[in-house]
Amino acid sequence: MAYFDAASAAPLHPVARQALQASLDEGWADPARLYREGRRARMLLDAAREAAAEAVGCRADELVFTSSGTRAVHTGVAGALAGRRRVGRHLIVSAVEHSSVLHAAEVHEADGGTTTQVAVGREGAVRAEAYAEALRPDTALACLQSANHEVGTVQPVAEVASVCRQAGVPLLVDAAQSLAWGPVEGDWSLLTASAHKWGGPSGVGLLVVRKGVRFAPQGPADERESGRAAGFENIPAIVAAAASLRAVRAEAAQEAVRLRELTQRIRARVPELLGDVEVVGDPRRRLPGIVTFSCLYVDGETLLHELDRAGFSVSSGSSCTSSTLTPSHVLKAMGVLSEGNVRVSLPLGAAEDDVDRFLQVLPGAVAAVREKLGAPVPSTVVREDALVVDAVGKLCPIPVIELAKVIGDVPVGGTVRVLADDEAARLDIPAWCAMRGQEYVGEEPAEKGTAYVVRRTL
Repeated sequence: MAYFDAASAAPLHPVARQALQASLDEGWADPARLYREGRRARMLLDAAREAAAEAVGCRADELVFTSSGTRAVHTGVAGALAGRRRVGRHLIVSAVEHSSVLHAAEVHEADGGTTTQVAVGREGAVRAEAYAEALRPDTALACLQSANHEVGTVQPVAEVASVCRQAGVPLLVDAAQSLAWGPVEGDWSLLTASAHKWGGPSGVGLLVVRKGVRFAPQGPADERESGRAAGFENIPAIVAAAASLRAVRAEAAQEAVRLRELTQRIRARVPELLGDVEVVGDPRRRLPGIVTFSCLYVDGETLLHELDRAGFSVSSGSSCTSSTLTPSHVLKAMGVLSEGNVRVSLPLGAAEDDVDRFLQVLPGAVAAVREKLGAPVPSTVVREDALVVDAVGKLCPIPVIELAKVIGDVPVGGTVRVLADDEAARLDIPAWCAMRGQEYVGEEPAEKGTAYVVRRTL
């Protein structure tokens, strides 16, 4: 098997494994105790904190360890908002933040706060000017990821941090995807990360709160981790997390060049091999190991199963792989094709031969899925002014397949009305039009589902 889903969880780094095993015998005691075992545990914890702080680029007393990256985000958002409650209750996030940030924003709104979502462009990046426009006198906190977890686009954190600093608003940066590659630039105020993203053990998160940032921890008081992370510290895991972060940083510069060449090979070859495919994300300002593409007329879940049987573990933002049957919020915010979406995220040490083998297997896998889905016969009705395709009750990518099968029957300038009730159609039909040079007219109300109107231009 070739594991190509490092953006979800990176394989345990050998250094992390060694540090974890070594510290199991030394780091089991309570670091708050004064006897010998406690002092030994405290030394391990303090050394890990110093190492992690050096990697982040902050003071050791600004960094605490949490039980996960998600917990770090929730604690950071809640504490910063509470600390600046007198200023106001307005929160700013980008539309492509990790779900942990968006869920924290939902809790904030349920408690009476307000949230502004900053839009992104088609490549997935925000504009610093958009954050400046979103700032208000009652803005308490702004959040921005350092790089996107689904498409790899690197965000302009330094520019946004400067805008926020001038307005006196703290910026929380979710650095989970990028911290392995280097410290986050800019004058940010809070930072979160998760060890399992860089090859450390799961169950260890980082929360950094810069000195001078107003912060009020929420929940019952706890004396550990500066009162910001309740519960007994998992010292062996923390030691392993810090050791692996230092190790991957030592490899980062050389490995980034190698992985960037491999992902660039995928970005260039996929459109040549497949056709009817959209490679998404910024082609230049992106993480070294992530490449994402979406295939027309392909069911994402079926494609992932085909690739799994061929020996490749990949991820997808397609609605077909979601329990809610709605497209990835990231792909939706970008306005790109979501059906048949594949995210390849290469781990450190990924073999070039595996990438080449993936490119050999991929066309056959996609062709097999397209063949399976090409069978449905579109149900069409001719109106005076348009051809109607009834795809109500059919999930992605069937509405787009049926549209593609009848567009040639419409004269240039004529229209097709696709009736669909699958939420993904709202994103995928306009994306198909953009890819195929057809005009997407818009939505119309319909007795069944929604009518998506497409005008043939070619």
